Amino acid sequence: MFRSPPEERRDQDTYKTIGGNSTMEVAMYLRISSNTNADGDSLDRQTIAIATYANKNNMNIVAKKSDIGIKGSTNIFDREGFRKLFEYCLEKDIKIILTENASRFARDQMVGEWGYRELKKHGIQIVPVDSPDYYTLENDDPMINLIRQVLGSISEFEKNSIVNKLRGARKRVKERDGKCEGRKSLKEIMGDAPFTSMIKQIKNLRKHNKSYASIAKVLASKGYVQPSTGKPFHKSQVMRLIQKEKESYE
Repeated sequence: MFRSPPEERRDQDTYKTIGGNSTMEVAMYLRISSNTNADGDSLDRQTIAIATYANKNNMNIVAKKSDIGIKGSTNIFDREGFRKLFEYCLEKDIKIILTENASRFARDQMVGEWGYRELKKHGIQIVPVDSPDYYTLENDDPMINLIRQVLGSISEFEKNSIVNKLRGARKRVKERDGKCEGRKSLKEIMGDAPFTSMIKQIKNLRKHNKSYASIAKVLASKGYVQPSTGKPFHKSQVMRLIQKEKESYE
């Protein structure tokens, strides 16, 4: 039977590989709601249950975090232990967090369903080892189904709100700057001063009846070339620059 080392049972900050040769790296989360239970066997019992499941499913537990004296109705990101475990999983690309049962993750159904969705957004799955499909299978409990529907509606509402806010922001930027999104203009790439200097030289050359092709050659000799290729501008590009400059003053 697996039993965690004494120094690991109480140390919330321990990250230690548990198990033998395994194929999938996972994390372990423990929680007890009362400080008075910290000296009992709850942490050991949770650890053994999780380790047993991991060993049977070729999982290697590489991270372990505990929250002591934290109620199951507390938001998962307001728990120091879970928050640190979450950050570790993101850093190490750990995709699964094992917990003894769903109530160790969250006793409050709303907190649990919301937490599951938030983790899923980051590619992390919470797995209660006594019922691995708890958060993924259809549930006969009408309250859980209602919560899932409500959370789904809220998520859709938030997404639509963000889309509308971004649309409004893009519109305001376009009205202010004349454009938003898309490819950067030549002026944005070159910078105001070099672009303005190049335009002045183009205008001056056109006053002397230089052709677009000859203007492109003169520009190249002075270092004004296509930023993406380093090649001289094509005569059609020179022509468009002149046309755009005229339109900006009309």
